Amino acid sequence: MYVYVFTGTERLCGFTAEREGSNLPEAHGPWVLTNRLDMSAEDDDRPMVRTRECLDDIEMHGYHILKGHKRVTDTIEI
Repeated sequence: MYVYVFTGTERLCGFTAEREGSNLPEAHGPWVLTNRLDMSAEDDDRPMVRTRECLDDIEMHGYHILKGHKRVTDTIEI
């Protein structure tokens, strides 16, 4: 699956399967596309993101959010 990587405000980094990032929390935008990754559950973790955790969040929430390499998906205000 392709996962698109965006940067937002306050050192946030968002991962989503939505190419435009339209499902990322608006309150923390504008979101700027920085990368596209080809990810699958069998992949090893990447230097910046835990692959399985990222994909699980995308499945559950539609996105995965990091702040300074720390997962904040559940605590981010939408």
